[in-house]
Amino acid sequence: MTLPPGPGPAPARNRTWSRGRPYTGIALDLGSARTRAWMSGRRMILDVPTVTFPGAGATYPIQRGTIVDAPGTARMLNRLLGHRLPRFGRPLLILTTPVLGGIAYRAQARTAVEILRPRSVLTVPTARAVAVAADADPTCPLLVVDMGAHLTEVTLLADGAVTDARHTALGTSDLDSRTPPARITEAVVAMVTTMLEQDHTSATFEALHRGALLAGGGALRPDITYRLADRLRAPVQPVPAPHTAAVRGAAKLLQAAQAHPSVHAITDAHRS
Repeated sequence: MTLPPGPGPAPARNRTWSRGRPYTGIALDLGSARTRAWMSGRRMILDVPTVTFPGAGATYPIQRGTIVDAPGTARMLNRLLGHRLPRFGRPLLILTTPVLGGIAYRAQARTAVEILRPRSVLTVPTARAVAVAADADPTCPLLVVDMGAHLTEVTLLADGAVTDARHTALGTSDLDSRTPPARITEAVVAMVTTMLEQDHTSATFEALHRGALLAGGGALRPDITYRLADRLRAPVQPVPAPHTAAVRGAAKLLQAAQAHPSVHAITDAHRS
């Protein structure tokens, strides 16, 4: 479990919506292997396997960045967070989403999180949340490489917005004697090369020259990070605590919403 960056949240009794309603917020990162959540008023990140138990065995409701079982995802979230919610009041929920997940992912995610009785649901691309967690300069082009357990995404951000993205259904959990770490690094290099070739501006080149920001469990593996820097011929900068960067970035956006309940401060998020 990890503390979100920045100063700790104010006590819950000091946070109110308009008309004096109690304010509760949840930052949520639904991964294929792990689900991570942060709640206002609590300093620790909840980190559990993305698994549910509908009967005698375990099932995995999220696979390769796709919600394949929304009711199962809802059961998992209820087991993780349901008993932690206040009896009265409805939370603001900020949810990270795969950059290329699209409308279908957001619709499935919204169905799943309804179990938490959210007052409002906002979504933010995972790469954007990672950049926020890393305190990256949003005015400069930024290349974010997120290597999860089952999905690897490469995203170009410009002025904080996604301008290009690629992904591959390959992650750290796939690595074994027949799938060496080079498989992931070569896939990332191929995606970045395509982005460079198809970019008619200098944004991708500038972002790569400044250094790729690396998040996810793959950022914890030197055999991946060193090879990636060598093959890209560019700096590679793992973010602090890279496996929880997305939920920590979402938590910072949640804290911005705490200061501005109208959520105008969350310029990159959109209603699901």
